[in-house]
Order: sequence, then C-alpha cells, then structure tokens
Amino acid sequence: MSIKNNGIKNIRNENSLSTPIKIILILVPLAALFATLFVGRYSASVSDVITLIGSKLGLISGVELPAALESAIWNVRIPRAIVAFLSGTSLAVAGAVFQGVFRNPLVSDHVLGVSNGASFGAALALLIGLPMAVVQTSAFIFGILAVVIAFWLIRVYKNNSMLTLVLSGIIISGFFSAMVSLMKTMADPLDKMPAIVFWLMGSFAKISSKDLIYAIPAMLIPVGVLFTLRWKINVLATGDESAKALGMNTNAFRRVLILLCTFATAATVAISGVVGWVGLVIPHISRILVGPDYKKLIPVCISMGGTYLLLMDNAARMITTYEIPIGILTAAIGAPLFAFLLRKGSGWE
Repeated sequence: MSIKNNGIKNIRNENSLSTPIKIILILVPLAALFATLFVGRYSASVSDVITLIGSKLGLISGVELPAALESAIWNVRIPRAIVAFLSGTSLAVAGAVFQGVFRNPLVSDHVLGVSNGASFGAALALLIGLPMAVVQTSAFIFGILAVVIAFWLIRVYKNNSMLTLVLSGIIISGFFSAMVSLMKTMADPLDKMPAIVFWLMGSFAKISSKDLIYAIPAMLIPVGVLFTLRWKINVLATGDESAKALGMNTNAFRRVLILLCTFATAATVAISGVVGWVGLVIPHISRILVGPDYKKLIPVCISMGGTYLLLMDNAARMITTYEIPIGILTAAIGAPLFAFLLRKGSGWE
C-alpha cells in the first residue's frame, strides 16, 4: 500500500509549469479575446469596448453607447469569441488525451466517429427543416451515439483492445459519412443542400448570446474534469502494468477519459460544425514545447487551442469580404503545419 501511495504521490508532485509560462498562458488568450472584439464590419474604439464591458458588469454607470455598437459587441462578438475559444480548447485537450489513451500520435479528437456521427445528426435535422437549436441537439446526440456504437462493436467482437476500438471508430465514421452523403442527395439543391454543406464546413457565424447557455457548460465541464485528472493520465501513460501496480483500474479510467473527450468534441461539433486538425496539430505543438507530461501538456493545450481557433476565426472574417468557413482554414493551415512538425519532430520520440 505504501508503494502505491508513494508512487502516486511522486507523480502528482512532479514539477509543474513555471510562473512566467503560466502568466504567458493566461495573458496571450486574454489578449486574443480582447483583440477579437475589434474584428468585424462595425468599427469600435478601445474606449468604446471598455466602456461597454464596464457598464454591463456594473463598473461604469451613466454612459450610453449606440445600440448598434452594443449589439455588435455584446450580443455577437463576445459570445462568438467565447465559443470559439472554448471550442479550440475542447478540441485540443480531447486530441491530446486521445493520443495518450491510444498511445498513437496520429489519433485526433474525431477518432471514434464523433464528427461524422454529429454531421449525420445535423444533416438529418436540417433536411427535415428543424430549428437550429434542434439541429445542434441532434448533432450532439448522434455524436455521442457514434462512440456508443463503437464500444458496442468491441463487445460484439469480444476484443477490448485499443486497436479494435480505433477500427470500430473507423467503421462508424465510414457508415455515418455515407449517410451524410445520402442526406445531401435527398436535400433540396437550392435550399437545404447549401445549409448542410455550410454546416459541414464549420463556422461560428451564427453564434449568439443564447448559445452560451448550453455551450459553456457542455464544453467547460469535460475540459475542467480532464484538467483535474491530468496527473492520473500520467499514471496511465506509464503503461498498464505500472498503472495497475499503483492501484489504477486502467480499463475503467480509459472509458472515463474517452467519455469526457467525446462529450467535449460532440459539444464543439454540434455548435460550430466540423473543425478539423485542431485536435491533431495543437497537441503536437504543445508536446514539442513542454514534453509529454500531462500536468503541463493539458494547460498548454487549453491556452494554445483556444488562442489558435480564435485567430483562425478572425482570419476567416478578415481575409476576404465574405466569411470563409473556419473548417477550410484549419485544414488548409493545419495540414502543412503538421507536415512541418513531423520534420521538426513530434515530441513522441
């Protein structure tokens, strides 16, 4: 018993991030969030933004700003920035944890068919003509269902290996991808087809303050739990035999991690559509910077993932006169960036 307790205590007490790095990880996202408030067709000064935020928080009184400015910043830009940041955080953390669970650097947050399952749920709801809230709910449910089916398959195969689970995810992804194509062929090419295609490419364009009610808890809770469990992920990373010697039920803990990552990913895909490469690229960059220690890796992924997707969202609005779907940008930039990271070293060697 003392050996187990001492082993766990040693892992929990490993050196964490230094104070300067912690400050950077906090200030950079805050700066990106603040800068995002100025991106858009409606121009605003720094004083206007500070005054508006101060008045909404009750820190400043007796100041009136134009209704259009208030609506643009408070009802559109701030909710959009928050959701974009939380989405990047969720995808990056889920990707990093999945890579550790499956011990595979090529695994990402979409490995078990979450994105394709959610895509089918959204496409089905859009085809029927349901409201956007129902579309997002349907996407979330089918994203979770895809992973549930993947776990059901490994029970059918009577093989609980991680490889079988990954292969089950590939099967589920292929099936739901075919179903999404079927939805496209059945959709009205002048009305519902564009809506389905646009949703599949990913975008934060329709985010409003109402979305924060369910977006914040749906993404923040699983990421928060993963953050508190990051030292136990280090225990799991030592190998099953070592983890079991320290008293860990490895199979049960893996299921918990997969469930948390699935909820985070499904919530992100449900509200923003499919945004690829974030859960693959950001964990690799973070691992190169701070190494494989999840006590350091998870906080860095939280900061970098949120900041990265914020910058991509700003670029999607600024590059051209019309907004580019963010999924296109993350793929166009993520693919060559990942190729560069492979050349520099992935941090797994």
